[in-house]
Amino acid sequence: MPSPIRSSSSSKAVPDWPALFGQLEAVARTPLLRQFYARGAVAGDTPLSQVRFVALDLETTGMNPDRNGIVSIGLVPFTLNRIQCAGSRYWLLKPRRALSAASIAIHGITHEALQRAPDLSEILGDLLDALAGRVAVVHYRGVERPFLRRAVRERLGDRLEFPVVDTMEIEARIHRGWKNTPLVRFLAGLVGRQPKSIRLAQSRDRYHLPLYGAHHALTDALASAELFQAQVAWRFSGDTPISEIWH
Repeated sequence: MPSPIRSSSSSKAVPDWPALFGQLEAVARTPLLRQFYARGAVAGDTPLSQVRFVALDLETTGMNPDRNGIVSIGLVPFTLNRIQCAGSRYWLLKPRRALSAASIAIHGITHEALQRAPDLSEILGDLLDALAGRVAVVHYRGVERPFLRRAVRERLGDRLEFPVVDTMEIEARIHRGWKNTPLVRFLAGLVGRQPKSIRLAQSRDRYHLPLYGAHHALTDALASAELFQAQVAWRFSGDTPISEIWH
Protein backbone atom coordinates (compact mmCIF):
# COMPACT_ATOMS: atom_id res chain seq x y z
CA MET A 1 0.00 0.00 0.00
CA PRO A 2 1.35 3.48 -0.81
CA SER A 3 2.66 5.43 2.14
CA PRO A 4 0.38 8.09 3.67
CA ILE A 5 0.92 11.72 2.85
CA ARG A 6 0.96 14.64 5.21
CA SER A 7 -0.75 17.97 4.86
CA SER A 8 1.22 20.72 3.20
CA SER A 9 -1.10 23.38 4.58
CA SER A 10 0.08 25.48 7.51
CA SER A 11 -2.20 25.88 10.50
CA LYS A 12 -2.36 29.61 9.77
CA ALA A 13 -3.85 28.99 6.32
CA VAL A 14 -6.92 27.15 7.61
CA PRO A 15 -9.35 28.89 9.98
CA ASP A 16 -10.73 27.42 13.18
CA TRP A 17 -13.99 26.59 11.47
CA PRO A 18 -16.20 26.23 14.59
CA ALA A 19 -14.94 29.59 15.91
CA LEU A 20 -15.35 31.24 12.51
CA PHE A 21 -18.91 29.95 12.20
CA GLY A 22 -19.68 31.46 15.61
CA GLN A 23 -18.34 34.82 14.46
CA LEU A 24 -20.21 34.68 11.17
CA GLU A 25 -23.46 33.77 12.90
CA ALA A 26 -23.14 36.89 15.04
CA VAL A 27 -22.72 39.22 12.04
CA ALA A 28 -24.91 37.49 9.43
CA ARG A 29 -27.47 39.87 7.95
CA THR A 30 -30.04 37.29 6.90
CA PRO A 31 -31.90 34.59 8.88
CA LEU A 32 -30.92 32.01 6.25
CA LEU A 33 -27.20 32.48 6.85
CA ARG A 34 -27.62 32.82 10.63
CA GLN A 35 -29.39 29.46 10.70
CA PHE A 36 -26.68 27.91 8.54
CA TYR A 37 -23.84 29.10 10.80
CA ALA A 38 -25.79 28.22 13.97
CA ARG A 39 -25.61 24.55 12.98
CA GLY A 40 -21.85 24.76 13.44
CA ALA A 41 -18.79 23.18 11.87
CA VAL A 42 -16.84 20.08 12.77
CA ALA A 43 -13.75 20.57 14.96
CA GLY A 44 -10.37 20.23 13.28
CA ASP A 45 -9.25 17.32 15.48
CA THR A 46 -12.24 15.17 14.46
CA PRO A 47 -11.13 11.88 12.83
CA LEU A 48 -12.18 11.46 9.21
CA SER A 49 -14.20 8.39 10.20
CA GLN A 50 -16.49 10.62 12.28
CA VAL A 51 -16.96 13.44 9.76
CA ARG A 52 -20.11 13.84 7.68
CA PHE A 53 -19.21 14.91 4.15
CA VAL A 54 -21.13 16.16 1.15
CA ALA A 55 -19.67 15.94 -2.34
CA LEU A 56 -20.43 19.11 -4.28
CA ASP A 57 -20.13 19.95 -7.96
CA LEU A 58 -21.22 22.94 -10.05
CA GLU A 59 -21.55 23.43 -13.77
CA THR A 60 -21.12 27.06 -14.78
CA THR A 61 -21.19 29.36 -17.79
CA GLY A 62 -17.43 29.88 -17.49
CA MET A 63 -14.56 29.82 -15.01
CA ASN A 64 -14.68 33.38 -13.61
CA PRO A 65 -17.20 33.81 -10.74
CA ASP A 66 -17.31 37.58 -11.33
CA ARG A 67 -18.36 37.19 -14.96
CA ASN A 68 -20.05 33.79 -15.09
CA GLY A 69 -22.96 32.06 -13.38
CA ILE A 70 -24.08 28.67 -12.05
CA VAL A 71 -26.28 26.47 -14.27
CA SER A 72 -26.45 23.29 -12.18
CA ILE A 73 -25.55 21.94 -8.75
CA GLY A 74 -25.11 18.34 -7.67
CA LEU A 75 -24.83 17.17 -4.04
CA VAL A 76 -24.15 13.71 -2.62
CA PRO A 77 -23.95 13.23 1.18
CA PHE A 78 -21.58 10.52 2.37
CA THR A 79 -19.23 9.22 5.06
CA LEU A 80 -16.07 7.16 4.67
CA ASN A 81 -18.19 4.01 4.80
CA ARG A 82 -21.32 4.88 2.89
CA ILE A 83 -22.52 7.04 0.03
CA GLN A 84 -26.07 8.16 0.78
CA CYS A 85 -27.54 8.23 -2.71
CA ALA A 86 -31.07 8.69 -1.39
CA GLY A 87 -30.02 12.09 -0.02
CA SER A 88 -28.56 13.31 -3.32
CA ARG A 89 -29.85 16.56 -4.81
CA TYR A 90 -29.61 18.03 -8.29
CA TRP A 91 -30.79 21.40 -9.55
CA LEU A 92 -30.80 23.11 -12.92
CA LEU A 93 -30.55 26.87 -12.37
CA LYS A 94 -31.14 29.93 -14.50
CA PRO A 95 -27.86 31.92 -14.44
CA ARG A 96 -27.77 35.70 -14.32
CA ARG A 97 -25.00 35.63 -16.92
CA ALA A 98 -25.59 34.39 -20.44
CA LEU A 99 -24.63 30.90 -21.53
CA SER A 100 -21.78 30.76 -24.01
CA ALA A 101 -21.39 28.34 -26.88
CA ALA A 102 -18.22 27.03 -25.22
CA SER A 103 -19.96 26.25 -21.92
CA ILE A 104 -22.87 24.55 -23.69
CA ALA A 105 -20.39 22.35 -25.56
CA ILE A 106 -18.83 21.27 -22.26
CA HIS A 107 -21.84 20.51 -20.06
CA GLY A 108 -24.60 20.19 -22.65
CA ILE A 109 -27.05 22.43 -20.76
CA THR A 110 -28.84 24.66 -23.26
CA HIS A 111 -31.01 27.78 -23.07
CA GLU A 112 -34.06 25.61 -23.71
CA ALA A 113 -33.23 23.35 -20.76
CA LEU A 114 -33.09 26.37 -18.46
CA GLN A 115 -36.30 28.11 -19.58
CA ARG A 116 -38.24 27.04 -16.47
CA ALA A 117 -35.25 26.62 -14.15
CA PRO A 118 -35.34 28.57 -10.87
CA ASP A 119 -32.89 31.21 -9.75
CA LEU A 120 -30.40 30.09 -7.11
CA SER A 121 -32.26 32.18 -4.53
CA GLU A 122 -35.27 29.84 -4.83
CA ILE A 123 -33.32 26.72 -3.80
CA LEU A 124 -30.74 28.37 -1.53
CA GLY A 125 -32.44 27.21 1.67
CA ASP A 126 -32.33 23.58 0.51
CA LEU A 127 -28.72 23.96 -0.60
CA LEU A 128 -27.59 25.40 2.73
CA ASP A 129 -29.53 22.72 4.60
CA ALA A 130 -27.62 20.06 2.64
CA LEU A 131 -24.26 21.72 3.41
CA ALA A 132 -24.92 22.50 7.08
CA GLY A 133 -22.79 20.57 9.56
CA ARG A 134 -20.88 18.79 6.80
CA VAL A 135 -17.50 19.21 5.11
CA ALA A 136 -17.81 19.75 1.36
CA VAL A 137 -15.70 17.57 -0.93
CA VAL A 138 -14.90 18.98 -4.38
CA HIS A 139 -12.48 18.30 -7.20
CA TYR A 140 -10.80 21.72 -7.51
CA ARG A 141 -11.92 24.21 -4.91
CA GLY A 142 -11.34 27.12 -7.29
CA VAL A 143 -14.88 26.64 -8.63
CA GLU A 144 -17.43 25.62 -6.03
CA ARG A 145 -16.61 27.91 -3.13
CA PRO A 146 -15.85 31.09 -5.15
CA PHE A 147 -18.97 30.72 -7.31
CA LEU A 148 -21.25 30.11 -4.33
CA ARG A 149 -19.67 32.96 -2.38
CA ARG A 150 -20.27 35.36 -5.25
CA ALA A 151 -23.81 34.11 -5.93
CA VAL A 152 -24.88 34.40 -2.26
CA ARG A 153 -23.32 37.85 -1.89
CA GLU A 154 -25.09 38.98 -5.05
CA ARG A 155 -28.49 37.74 -3.88
CA LEU A 156 -28.38 38.26 -0.11
CA GLY A 157 -25.60 40.77 0.43
CA ASP A 158 -24.23 38.28 2.95
CA ARG A 159 -21.10 36.18 3.36
CA LEU A 160 -21.02 32.42 2.76
CA GLU A 161 -18.08 30.36 4.03
CA PHE A 162 -17.75 26.61 4.51
CA PRO A 163 -14.90 24.10 4.91
CA VAL A 164 -13.75 22.18 1.85
CA VAL A 165 -11.66 19.12 1.07
CA ASP A 166 -10.18 19.25 -2.43
CA THR A 167 -9.55 15.85 -4.01
CA MET A 168 -7.56 17.46 -6.83
CA GLU A 169 -5.25 19.12 -4.32
CA ILE A 170 -4.69 15.75 -2.60
CA GLU A 171 -3.67 14.26 -5.95
CA ALA A 172 -1.41 17.24 -6.59
CA ARG A 173 0.42 16.64 -3.31
CA ILE A 174 1.03 13.04 -4.30
CA HIS A 175 2.03 13.51 -7.92
CA ARG A 176 3.20 17.13 -8.15
CA GLY A 177 5.00 17.66 -4.87
CA TRP A 178 8.68 18.28 -4.23
CA LYS A 179 9.65 15.98 -7.12
CA ASN A 180 7.97 18.35 -9.58
CA THR A 181 10.93 20.72 -9.81
CA PRO A 182 12.11 22.31 -13.10
CA LEU A 183 15.12 19.97 -13.18
CA VAL A 184 13.01 16.87 -12.63
CA ARG A 185 10.51 18.02 -15.27
CA PHE A 186 13.40 18.63 -17.70
CA LEU A 187 14.90 15.18 -17.09
CA ALA A 188 11.47 13.56 -17.35
CA GLY A 189 10.96 15.28 -20.69
CA LEU A 190 14.25 13.90 -21.99
CA VAL A 191 13.02 10.35 -21.40
CA GLY A 192 9.53 11.07 -22.67
CA ARG A 193 7.72 11.02 -19.32
CA GLN A 194 4.78 13.37 -18.85
CA PRO A 195 3.43 14.65 -15.50
CA LYS A 196 0.47 12.64 -14.25
CA SER A 197 -2.93 14.20 -14.82
CA ILE A 198 -4.87 15.19 -11.72
CA ARG A 199 -8.15 15.65 -13.55
CA LEU A 200 -11.11 13.79 -12.06
CA ALA A 201 -11.31 10.89 -14.52
CA GLN A 202 -7.56 10.24 -14.56
CA SER A 203 -7.35 10.48 -10.76
CA ARG A 204 -10.17 7.93 -10.40
CA ASP A 205 -8.45 5.60 -12.84
CA ARG A 206 -5.38 5.41 -10.60
CA TYR A 207 -7.60 3.99 -7.85
CA HIS A 208 -9.29 1.54 -10.26
CA LEU A 209 -12.63 3.36 -10.05
CA PRO A 210 -15.05 3.09 -13.00
CA LEU A 211 -15.24 5.65 -15.76
CA TYR A 212 -18.26 8.00 -15.59
CA GLY A 213 -19.47 10.56 -18.08
CA ALA A 214 -18.01 13.98 -17.30
CA HIS A 215 -19.56 17.43 -16.78
CA HIS A 216 -22.85 16.47 -15.17
CA ALA A 217 -22.98 18.01 -11.70
CA LEU A 218 -24.58 15.05 -9.94
CA THR A 219 -22.37 12.43 -11.62
CA ASP A 220 -19.23 14.47 -10.91
CA ALA A 221 -20.27 14.89 -7.26
CA LEU A 222 -20.67 11.12 -6.94
CA ALA A 223 -17.33 10.62 -8.69
CA SER A 224 -15.65 13.00 -6.23
CA ALA A 225 -17.17 11.21 -3.24
CA GLU A 226 -15.88 7.85 -4.45
CA LEU A 227 -12.47 9.29 -5.24
CA PHE A 228 -12.15 10.76 -1.75
CA GLN A 229 -13.09 7.46 -0.12
CA ALA A 230 -10.36 5.76 -2.18
CA GLN A 231 -7.80 8.46 -1.34
CA VAL A 232 -8.42 8.01 2.39
CA ALA A 233 -8.20 4.23 2.10
CA TRP A 234 -4.89 4.43 0.23
CA ARG A 235 -3.23 7.56 1.59
CA PHE A 236 -4.66 8.32 5.02
CA SER A 237 -6.74 6.46 7.59
CA GLY A 238 -10.02 6.89 9.41
CA ASP A 239 -8.04 8.24 12.38
CA THR A 240 -6.53 11.11 10.38
CA PRO A 241 -7.86 14.44 11.72
CA ILE A 242 -9.85 16.46 9.23
CA SER A 243 -7.51 19.42 9.86
CA GLU A 244 -4.78 17.68 7.83
CA ILE A 245 -6.69 17.93 4.58
CA TRP A 246 -9.37 20.62 4.68
CA HIS A 247 -9.27 24.24 3.55
